[in-house]
Order: sequence, then C-alpha cells, then structure tokens
Amino acid sequence: MDVVTLERLIDLDAVLSEDEILTRNTVRQFVAEKYLPIIAEHFERHTFPEHVIPELAAMGLLGASIKGYGCAGVNAVTYGLILQELEYGDSGLRSFVSVQGSLAMYAIYRFGSEEQKQYWLPRMARGEVIGCFGLTEPDFGSDPASMRTMAHKDGDAYVLNGSKMWITNAPICHLAVVWAKLEEDHPKAIRGFLVERGTPGFETPTIERKMSLRASPTGEIVLSNCRIPKENLLPGSRGLSSPLACLNQARLGIAWGAIGAARACFDSALAYSRQRIQFGVPIASKQLIQAQLVDMALGIASAQLMNYHFSRLKDQDRLTPYQVSMAKKHSVRVALQVARMARAIHGASGISLEFPPIRHMLNLESVYTYEGTDEIHSLIIGRGLTGFDAF
Repeated sequence: MDVVTLERLIDLDAVLSEDEILTRNTVRQFVAEKYLPIIAEHFERHTFPEHVIPELAAMGLLGASIKGYGCAGVNAVTYGLILQELEYGDSGLRSFVSVQGSLAMYAIYRFGSEEQKQYWLPRMARGEVIGCFGLTEPDFGSDPASMRTMAHKDGDAYVLNGSKMWITNAPICHLAVVWAKLEEDHPKAIRGFLVERGTPGFETPTIERKMSLRASPTGEIVLSNCRIPKENLLPGSRGLSSPLACLNQARLGIAWGAIGAARACFDSALAYSRQRIQFGVPIASKQLIQAQLVDMALGIASAQLMNYHFSRLKDQDRLTPYQVSMAKKHSVRVALQVARMARAIHGASGISLEFPPIRHMLNLESVYTYEGTDEIHSLIIGRGLTGFDAF
C-alpha cells in the first residue's frame, strides 16, 4: 500500500527554487545531526547550547534576510524555511536566530546610521556580537506606548532609566537595542538606543523557573542611570512605529517557525502510532487516530501554504500588517492544536522528553503570547475588517 508523506501531500517543493530547497535541506541536516540529539537535555537543565552559535553564523543564518553588511540577503520564503527547520528542533533555537536577525540586527539596519550598520552588523552576522531587543516592560506588554523607560540628554550622552522584561538573549547579549521615551522630545517619543555590555548601570538578570522555552536564554534589562554616548541613538527611530516595524519583520518568521514545531509533533505522533500496538494492532489502524492525524495534516497544510503565499507577497513589497497578524495567529493556533493532539496520541509517553510533543507544546504556549498575543492579533485583524479600533 502506498504511503504519502505530509511533505509530499503539501508538495511545497513544487513551487520552491533550487536555492530555497538547498538552504532548507542544509538547515534540516544541521538540526537533525547537531541539535536534536542534545535539545531534550538542555530543555531539562534550563540551558541554551551556546556552542551552536558559530555554526549558525557559518551557515549565514544570523541576519539572513538583511542585504549587505556580511549578511546572506535571502528572500522571505528562504528565511521562513530556515526558521521552520530551526523550530522543528526547538522554539528556543528559532527564537535566538529571530531575535538576533529580525529584531536586533534589523533595528540597526532599518533605523541606524551608516556608521552603526558598518560597525555592528558584520560582527553580529558572524556571531561575534549577540543582540537582544528591549521593548516589553513588566507592566506594559501589549501596550508598549505606555512604557516607563526614559532617556534624557546630558551633554554628549544619554542617560537611561527603566526596566524591560521577558527579553530573549538578554543574559548572553553583548548589545541591547533598548526602546525608551526621550524626555527632550515633545511629546515624548519612543526612540531606539544601543547599550553595550559592560556599561555601568546595565544589568541583565536571568529569569529562572520557566516551564516554557527552557532552552532559550530569557532575562530582564535593568537600566540605572545608564550613560551611553550620544552616537548610540538610532537616528532613524521615530515613535512607536519604529519598534512595531521590527516586530512585523519578525512575526512572519514566527509563523513559519510554529509550523516547524507542529511538523515535529506530527512526525513523532505518526511514527509512534504506527509502532504502538494495542488490541493486537497498531493504533494507526484505528479510525479515531487516523481522524486526528488528518486534522493535524490539514491544519499544517493550511498554515504552511498561507505562510508561503504571504512570504511571496513580502518579496513583492505587497504584504500588509493585517496579513502578518493572520499568519502569526493562525500558525501558532494550529501548532498548539497539533502539539496537544500529538501529545495525546503518545498516551502516557507523551509527557516524557523522550518524545518532542510535550516540549513543543510547552514552548508554543509562549509563542502564543509573545510578539503580539493571540488576542492582540485578533484586534489587529478586526480593525482591518471593520475599520474600528477595539484596543
């Protein structure tokens, strides 16, 4: 009897270029050989495998979507495929690459001076400088316009005070892109500032006891009279639209990544159901199991094709923020449903790190919330459909 793989069922390769397929397969091989054998232990120990950073850089994955400055300059589809394969390994691996490239490096690329770009971006692409993106605050997640972090000009410097929370890469970063309100602007405008590790008044304590994204370095940013040179202001940053532009750059990649996690869960559930014998037969031969596998495959296919279509639109400069929200909301919702069904198909073994569904399921609870909660994306899409702002 013929068996049709999920990949063949979707047949995305039919519309991909040779370069897109080659890049995807290269990252897939890296994840399979170098990352999957170690991720369960790192997840359990609450550690990030920093030793993989040089290889990620060598493959051109850091800031891969940026053109010039030592970056690969790949198109949106290729970048999405990269992140999908990384999150097949773990959301923490994809988060590291997303924050480095789509947030920290992109902020410098989009809003920095030419001198800042030339100085920082090549070093970040080589993995010599790790960046983070400080926007979220303890009391202001979905409402960043109300942030309390402030900067004021003092001679030839800026002095920053405030705190940021739930910042990926913060504990290991060399450079933080920090968003703060500039007191001298009237009204006070949100601007971007580059804060280097070692600057007095800059601390990045690690957030412990997480039950999600355990293999991702997450921390706070604490700024106490942190004095930085005036040259560290991102001159092109003007208001809340600047960090939101960075988030939109990252969110489509998150959508692709979530489907990588979903595919890992699906592959594990399918393999397990073929091997697990109950009542004398593999459970894959049972109607209820097949119905669940079909639902999982349909969800993955719909999200995969949406992400592909929107990425082609991005490469044509036609993608809207509403479509980005659609992709992020739909893909993460599908991925969570797939992870939960896959966990159930594994039965009691589904809660063991021997199998990937529980790890991905826990990670996806964070992905559901960060870079725009599911509810916020509903309101963004709703505003587009109705013309009314319900925030």
